Amino acid sequence: MSNPAVNSGMPVPGTPAPPTPVRAQSTFGPSALLTPANGITVLRLLATPVVIALIMLWGASWFTFVLGGILALSDGIDGWLARKQGTTRSGAFLDPLADKVVVLGALFALVAKGIVWWLPVAIIALREVAMSVYRSVAGRHGISIPARNSAKVKTLLQDIAIGLCLAPPLASHHTVLSTAIWVATAMTVFTGGQYYLDGRRAARAGGTRVAPPGMDPAGGTSSAA
Repeated sequence: MSNPAVNSGMPVPGTPAPPTPVRAQSTFGPSALLTPANGITVLRLLATPVVIALIMLWGASWFTFVLGGILALSDGIDGWLARKQGTTRSGAFLDPLADKVVVLGALFALVAKGIVWWLPVAIIALREVAMSVYRSVAGRHGISIPARNSAKVKTLLQDIAIGLCLAPPLASHHTVLSTAIWVATAMTVFTGGQYYLDGRRAARAGGTRVAPPGMDPAGGTSSAA
């Protein structure tokens, strides 16, 4: 005859209770500021003017190429540390800011040096600013637009394009460099469209209207945050 307690899933008297799962504890809470991940992010921000100066002085050089590669790799390191030790609100703000400062700073320097054309760089810069404003407006309306994996691919393609422009063996291969920049630009625009549609869908689901980039809900122009 079967045991009703066993069949119903109830604990059987005299048997040890199953172990309670232990959840991993985060080292830092959401409000923490002084974290290793944030430290690396701040170092990336501080190193950006150095990279810009080196591009303006030397153009494509191995030293600038290596330093730029270190900055690109540090983006993955601080993300790994944040996931391991606990994500923070300050990190969620600083990390994408550092990405934009590093990428746009390097691209503007490449344009000023005459290594790449200004048009794709202008498109990338416009997208980055527009999406930052758009997500800020959405956030003020209580709408969160989650990050997409495609945005990481976008940043990777931007880093690769910049790295190719800084590699001395490719300095005279303008077709290769132009192709790399335009591929990164296309991915940048594509992900911007994804975020815009995500925001519109979230607004419809929540019954809240999200204004287009650069506009406030009343139709006026908003200032960048």
